[in-house]
Amino acid sequence: MKKIAYIEIDTHAEIAQDFIDLLHDSKEFSVDYYFSEKIKNQIIEGEEVVHISDSSMILDQLSTKKYDLVIIGTVHRYFNTFLAISEKYNTSVIVHNLNFSKISKSDLIKNIFKNDLIYRLKLWWKEGLFYANKTYAKAKHQLVLDQEFSSVQFEFLPLFYTKSFEKTKNEDLIIVIPGGVSQKRRNYKHIIETIQNCDNKENLTFVFLGKATGDELRQIINLGRSLENINITYFSERVSPENFDQWMRKADVLWCPIQRETEFFSNKEIYGKTKMTGNLGDAIKYGKPAVFPKNYSSKLEFIIPEEENAIEQFIKLKNFQYNFQQDFSREKIQKDAEVILHQLISI
Repeated sequence: MKKIAYIEIDTHAEIAQDFIDLLHDSKEFSVDYYFSEKIKNQIIEGEEVVHISDSSMILDQLSTKKYDLVIIGTVHRYFNTFLAISEKYNTSVIVHNLNFSKISKSDLIKNIFKNDLIYRLKLWWKEGLFYANKTYAKAKHQLVLDQEFSSVQFEFLPLFYTKSFEKTKNEDLIIVIPGGVSQKRRNYKHIIETIQNCDNKENLTFVFLGKATGDELRQIINLGRSLENINITYFSERVSPENFDQWMRKADVLWCPIQRETEFFSNKEIYGKTKMTGNLGDAIKYGKPAVFPKNYSSKLEFIIPEEENAIEQFIKLKNFQYNFQQDFSREKIQKDAEVILHQLISI
């Protein structure tokens, strides 16, 4: 049995959870997890070996054991630490922002002064920000979680599988909008205008499944007050994993009006081309049709371009049929992932 160390001391707890869920009973691999306190608090553990870690101790922790492969879940800070790991071990990194992984030093310098100046100066002085490009390049493999991003440089790691659960029959048509409620990543202005102009007589429930604050929260509250036949559910606090799971299971349709362009570290990223949206994984994990903007490119049958009359489209999609278990069963995805993981070790 091969030994893997999976490190997440930065951001993507949900990806770490997906890795745990997929490999917890693997006969091919034994995985030790190294999580920051913040990440560990967001994880539902089973019998996994989980170590509390941070950038000051991870190198010492890794040195006490022999691993065939080290996977770093996020490289958005602690660049000096992750560079040292990549130089010492057979390391693969999961890339979430393809453009950022190739950013030049000159662009990094320019971007320091564009936003979050104090935080970015800290990354420069203490965490080796100028090693960002080198940290990705030094890793033996760069992994992506969307197959459409795979290339000579980026290796696709299958991670998302469709959960098995009993589907409930809803009285209302439940349209879930998963993700943090912020205009930066998703076009909530479009969502609110579409709901406001809805004249359909069907019983509809729209669920804003993410923390809403500021202008977005005020607009959602006002929206709920102005409607008679449409139910609006929203959250002003962080949505717990249990609550997220409950609503995603209930959903008839996912509505994912992601912005075409976003930024990471003031560097342009394009959803579907250089940055994956977590909504893709959501659709797979819960076996739901997902309506995306027309300009989002995907070959997957259940990622559906939004039509002019989105409400009528949602009603039609209530009866959408796709065999998720055929293409994304846990057994299939686990086997596919194990093949890739063996390749990462042997190459």
